[in-house]
Amino acid sequence: MRRLRVKSSAGGYDVIVGRGAWRALRGLRGYSSTFILTEPGLWKHWGRRFSRDAGLPGASPLLVPAGESSKSLPWAGRVASELLERGADRRSMLIAFGGGVVGDLGGFVASTYMRGIDYVQAPTTILAQVDSSMGGKTAVNIRAMKNLVGTICAPRLVVSDPRVLASMTPRAFRSGLYEVVKHGILSGPGLFGWLEKILPGLRVSNAALLETLVVRAAQVKVDVVSRDEREAALRHVLNLGHTFGHAIEEATGYRRYLHGEAVAWGLLMVIRLAELAGRLDPANGKRMARLVRAVGPLPAVAGVREERVLGLLTRDKKAVGGKVLWILPERIGKVCETSDVPREAVARAFREVQRGEWNG
Repeated sequence: MRRLRVKSSAGGYDVIVGRGAWRALRGLRGYSSTFILTEPGLWKHWGRRFSRDAGLPGASPLLVPAGESSKSLPWAGRVASELLERGADRRSMLIAFGGGVVGDLGGFVASTYMRGIDYVQAPTTILAQVDSSMGGKTAVNIRAMKNLVGTICAPRLVVSDPRVLASMTPRAFRSGLYEVVKHGILSGPGLFGWLEKILPGLRVSNAALLETLVVRAAQVKVDVVSRDEREAALRHVLNLGHTFGHAIEEATGYRRYLHGEAVAWGLLMVIRLAELAGRLDPANGKRMARLVRAVGPLPAVAGVREERVLGLLTRDKKAVGGKVLWILPERIGKVCETSDVPREAVARAFREVQRGEWNG
């Protein structure tokens, strides 16, 4: 079991990773009541064990449908209404037990319910355990815009038990690993080289290796958000691959790709864009692209309309004055932030990756 510490304006919080991490919830005392937000299938499979480990026997969860549709203002309102009906007050605590959707929705509700109650992240997917559960970013989607309305509110605690990953589908497992690859590119040769060795043969059944992977990838996120909690500058690097990725998700109505799959396509496109912009040596680009593809097959990006994606880029939350803020890789362990990228290069990068004209 490993304990990572995130620095925060709220005083900081621990990220506990390892078998039995859920038991750390027993140490949280002084709350008038505790509520668990989760999805039906996940609760059916893991609810009894989670309740036992967390010291919450007989807990009755607040259930939301699986999928991106739950990350909305209407569902936030429903969850808040149910909390009120069940007697939640300002001394209550909410536990978000699920992947990124539940984590974002739960954090948003907790940060706004009665002007804010404490919450805990108990992530159950690779992507959530290495990335979205840490940093305090909460949000819901508005129409086609991902994470348009949200808050930054630190959780009280994050508890990541790799055992729960065993129930992930192969596709969902791979989706999370693409985010790990992003962390490898950001971190440097140490983590990147290790991922090159272990990713091709990684299996969800290898609990010990998975725990090491979660710790090492989560440390990258912890280091960044501890230095830039409010996303003033440094934290922008975590958006590597997400500018294209979010646009691809929105262009396909969030139905064709899992989030990590869209990010993977976004990584390939931004790697090519960095080459076209003269920021990245092709040899490094090839190595990065090879690691993305080592995770496994991606759903095809053919048929996604180029003009639709390019139009959505300027609506990205990080765009200022209609200019897209790009995070471009310059080498393994170093990225740059720039809005000085020709639209022609952006279109070419998208087109070459989409048509298979560039494979790194």
